[in-house]
Amino acid sequence: MNRNPSRIQRRDVLLGAAAAGLGLASGSSWAQVSAWPAKPVNLVVPFPAGGGTDTFARPLAAQFAKTTGKTLVIDNRGGAGGNVGASFAAKAPGDGYTLFMGGAHHVIAPSVYPKLDYDLEKDFVPLALLASVPQVLVVNPKNMPVKDFREFLALVRANPAKFNYGSAGSGSSHHLAGELFKIQSKTFITHIPYRGAGPALADLVGGQVDMMFDGLGSSAGHIKGGRIKALMVAGAKRNPAFPDVPCAAEVGLPDYTVTTWYGLWTPKGTPADVQARIVEEVRKLGQSEEIKTIWAGNGAEFGTQSPQDFGKMVSGEVKRWAQVVKAAGVKLD
Repeated sequence: MNRNPSRIQRRDVLLGAAAAGLGLASGSSWAQVSAWPAKPVNLVVPFPAGGGTDTFARPLAAQFAKTTGKTLVIDNRGGAGGNVGASFAAKAPGDGYTLFMGGAHHVIAPSVYPKLDYDLEKDFVPLALLASVPQVLVVNPKNMPVKDFREFLALVRANPAKFNYGSAGSGSSHHLAGELFKIQSKTFITHIPYRGAGPALADLVGGQVDMMFDGLGSSAGHIKGGRIKALMVAGAKRNPAFPDVPCAAEVGLPDYTVTTWYGLWTPKGTPADVQARIVEEVRKLGQSEEIKTIWAGNGAEFGTQSPQDFGKMVSGEVKRWAQVVKAAGVKLD
């Protein structure tokens, strides 16, 4: 069979050029991904400064600067129980330069806010569980001079509606933790919503509110300083950071388990390879001695599951809190 040498040569040249072009394109794409972060990254924190989210966001930002050489800018956008910030982040470009640090509040929101303009499971891609810490019942010792949980419960039951509790906002995990406590302990306490855990905690310390169901991380410093008193950790075991504080199971509430947790999401549309780079950097943060020390001091754990498992956890939490909201009869506009 006769073959045209010039035609074969021309074909080989074209194929070689195409292969070279693919190699250049692939190299260019890898360069873009491997360069992340090539500029400062915006981390949307959907609560005012000083709350539980900040307790973990700011150390992460400091460590991020050390490991990447780039700034992780904390963008506090409080309001509507964390929904203002979530809505803003959901509409950001999916380029890896806007990240969202949400948490337990945002798996409750779909059940209590019927008019949300974002969907946590559709508008975001779950990346990592950053911190998990049990909630703790804390009181102002001047407003409620009780020795332990038993005295507290007797006082509250003897005075229905006299005492109040502050929260990070209506529909927040602090709010629902209080409602769940009221159901299980058969008590009535008035709810006082704030625009974030920081302002609520400040008023608890100042005596403007009597108690709070708060994440142990944000309350830890005030507990250690004696400004507020911890009476119970929500869950089936004591926390190593506060071994003298009894758990809910020990004080007669075996089903009272509430965890404050914080996760990382990126807006939908972020390329998979950029997602992988972010997850890898987050893994490095969690392995640093600085973060381990800070987390341990706040009674927190850094998540180790995959993005897929974190996403499954989020879906499970959405369903779980929907049942609590229904039982408590909570509904917001």
